[in-house]
Amino acid sequence: MYVKFFPANKSTFNVSEILQIRDMFTGWNIRDSDIFGPYELLNFTLLGPYTDVIVERHKSGVNKGVLAGIIVGAVALSVTLTALISVFIMRKWYTYQTSKIRLKIDGVKCFTFGEMASATNNFSNSSQVGQGGYGKVYKGILADGTVVAIKRAQEGSLQGSKEFCTEIELLSRLHHRNLVSLVGYCDEEDEQMLVYEFIPNGTLRDHLSVGNSSSNNSWHVTGKAREPLSLSMRLRVALGSARGILYLHTEADPPIFHRDIKASNILLDPKFVAKVADFGLSRLAPLSDADGTIPGHVSTVVKGTPGYLDPEYFLTHKLTDRTDVYSLGVVFLELLTGMHPISHGKNIVREVNAAYESGMMFSMIDGRMGAYPSECIEKFVALALRCCQDETDARPSMAEVVRVLENLFRMTPEVDTTPSESMSTSSQSVTPPSSLPSGNPYFSTDVSGSDLLSGASPNITPR
Repeated sequence: MYVKFFPANKSTFNVSEILQIRDMFTGWNIRDSDIFGPYELLNFTLLGPYTDVIVERHKSGVNKGVLAGIIVGAVALSVTLTALISVFIMRKWYTYQTSKIRLKIDGVKCFTFGEMASATNNFSNSSQVGQGGYGKVYKGILADGTVVAIKRAQEGSLQGSKEFCTEIELLSRLHHRNLVSLVGYCDEEDEQMLVYEFIPNGTLRDHLSVGNSSSNNSWHVTGKAREPLSLSMRLRVALGSARGILYLHTEADPPIFHRDIKASNILLDPKFVAKVADFGLSRLAPLSDADGTIPGHVSTVVKGTPGYLDPEYFLTHKLTDRTDVYSLGVVFLELLTGMHPISHGKNIVREVNAAYESGMMFSMIDGRMGAYPSECIEKFVALALRCCQDETDARPSMAEVVRVLENLFRMTPEVDTTPSESMSTSSQSVTPPSSLPSGNPYFSTDVSGSDLLSGASPNITPR
């Protein structure tokens, strides 16, 4: 649509009037009606007597303000984002450096990636001795000839950086013959490795799985024949494990809750001394309040391994020392029966408890154990089931567990420390019924525990 304007009462518009008309259209100051509009200025042409009038084109003040606001806002946003990213990077770098300095002060040896590769023949398959949810375990020989186990995390492993740092912090301060010893660690080139003393006899689960398919766990040592454990050896392992956990509960300062006690986390050295391992999920016990009161639990997200989890902890999220007692009780039941905690929908605690109450307990005992004193077995079963009570207060303390096991161990016939030695039996000894299968019908793949953790550094008094 073309619109022509003519002045009233005179022949032509002056320059001021022309500019006013032009500004009216370019500034969108045009009234709309219900019938016509909206309007948009396509061209402003001066004809006739106005062809010689020069009208300078300029942008409206409104557009300049909007453009300036956009530019200023973009600059401010860029500066803010740059500052935030810089602060984040600096904090991460400071935390990382502080952590490495602290670990060095604590006396933990930091290995280079090259040293780890050299110790394991560049992580060859022949050096691999195990694999689990965390990653792979390699047997390595350090430059000084020390034989070690190198636990190398894989990308996307169940244990993350918090678990990695926690295990280093705890193990560097814990010293007990029934706890695995940390030699050092490697944390470079996006690699996380923990270096432990090498335990040639593998895990307790390896020995309980003799004749069965082996469990898949991060400490499993492959390619080595296992002999069944006698009752005396099983009690020795139970007692050693209990003593290691008792140290965590009572002699560490502050005390520590392991939170992932299971057969695949109990290692056996050449003399079959039990060593508790894998502190990736451990938590520090609560400290005393201002009035000197020590809380009885730590409220935390539930972590652990199915089959070993304390049911009260699972429901209330309250972690206590009795949580470890429950898990160790499940290990005792494994020692007695050879079963896995959960298999084919069956729970070892319920199965053993039902057999115990019906007087059929000896039908559950592992047939590969050999002959055993019946009174000793009955008391061991009773202790295991007390540890596995649903109510926390109904379970014994770890100190009481150690005392009972010490008494039971004295009841067993005198034998050597290796399981291959024959065990002499007393007049009370019972030979398992021949109808019992030598193999174990229970089998399940071990489920590794997984992340959380207290970032605090415990002050541990070495034993």
